[in-house]
Amino acid sequence: MLSIFTIPKPFVGHIGIIQRNALKSWLALRPSCEIMLFGDEAGTATCASEFGLRHMPELACNDFGTPLLNDTFERAEAAAGHRHLCYINADIILPLAFTSAVKQIPFPAFLMTGQRMQVEVDAELDFSNPERARAIETDLASRGWLLPPTGTDYFVYTKGALGELPPFTVGRPGWDNWMVFRARQLRIPVVDATAQVLSYHQNHDYAHVPEASGRAWEGPEADSNRALIGPLAIEFTRKAANWRLTPEGLVRHHWWNRGPVTIVTELAAFHPWARPLVPPVYALRDIRARRRPASRSKK
Repeated sequence: MLSIFTIPKPFVGHIGIIQRNALKSWLALRPSCEIMLFGDEAGTATCASEFGLRHMPELACNDFGTPLLNDTFERAEAAAGHRHLCYINADIILPLAFTSAVKQIPFPAFLMTGQRMQVEVDAELDFSNPERARAIETDLASRGWLLPPTGTDYFVYTKGALGELPPFTVGRPGWDNWMVFRARQLRIPVVDATAQVLSYHQNHDYAHVPEASGRAWEGPEADSNRALIGPLAIEFTRKAANWRLTPEGLVRHHWWNRGPVTIVTELAAFHPWARPLVPPVYALRDIRARRRPASRSKK
């Protein structure tokens, strides 16, 4: 039904624990999914063998040795045994309802994504049967907190629909915004599944980011990603989805419900006449953001 692919970090310490949790949650999905692990980080081959997953060790990397997503997506599409693929970060726990949500989308080509919950997890979890998996989901939902709309860690899409990705660095800002922008640019339906499916990001540190500065995932690789997409595409989040998957089914997300910033961003990205509207709308957004009380955010 679905080919899931990811680029794990080394399976050591805390990162190793949470990545194993993520893999076990994907293995619990029904119908069962094809799962591909890319890269040759420590423990990846062993973990793929233990869980019976496909392992693709060869990947193109940037000058820091960090994998590039265009090569990964190209290899995944060539190897995938299913028409629909899901790129997902290797620390994300998926709920049992994930595959049934994908099956509800009737479009011949689409992009599905959703907001994530942030949660602290320090031990291995047991997804060996549906009852245990549902108990874990209930616990995570009770302890976690919902991140802003920029927090997206999975993309389900139709093979070949988005074309070739730019050479984005994995795990750095910007490329996920480009995915939404690209789908909208190609008039491919973008489905926000947050109301139906919650994914769970297991919190971790960012010691792996080369030459980190500012926020934990900032640095030259983040700058490179942003340079590839420009100032408008980077504003595309799940708010720019034109469909929503809800407990009642698939519904239109009309443009007038997307908020002024998203509306102006979309207009300016696709209609040059609207670009003079961008600076004042963004300035007003920034003023309002500074006035809001501090909220819990990604660590």
